[in-house]
Amino acid sequence: MQKKTFAKNPGVRKAVITQTLPQLTLWSDNEQRGRRLRFRGNLGVRSLVIFNFNDVLSSFVLTGNRNSTLVLFQDINYQGPRRVFRGSIEVDSLPDFNDQTSSFILSRRRLSNAEIDRIQRRRVAPENFAEVLGNGTVAMNGKNVKR
Repeated sequence: MQKKTFAKNPGVRKAVITQTLPQLTLWSDNEQRGRRLRFRGNLGVRSLVIFNFNDVLSSFVLTGNRNSTLVLFQDINYQGPRRVFRGSIEVDSLPDFNDQTSSFILSRRRLSNAEIDRIQRRRVAPENFAEVLGNGTVAMNGKNVKR
């Protein structure tokens, strides 16, 4: 069997594709003031109780691409009424949802309404999302992640 070698061409560059991970900063008061929490990546948080932030959210900043999606849920485990935000956005206040968020899903890609409905039915984050469970452990695809 012959071993093949390939000469590297110094004039050729590889295309690098980067995907922006969404970043989310939550604040306890309007206009990005008060206590804050920061999150990054494809993530589900089943209960903000573990962060002592349940029913506290009043404003946030979502930084990502135009398809990034943030879904706020009124109840734990992605239940109850929800609010959906897409693309990079600064929200200074949540007049109809102030101090009501108990769980959320953060995604780098656009989540359809059907996907969000499925999250609510199944009560779990989408496949390949990290998920902070109610007891504070982190799971991926339903399996605990070793620390």
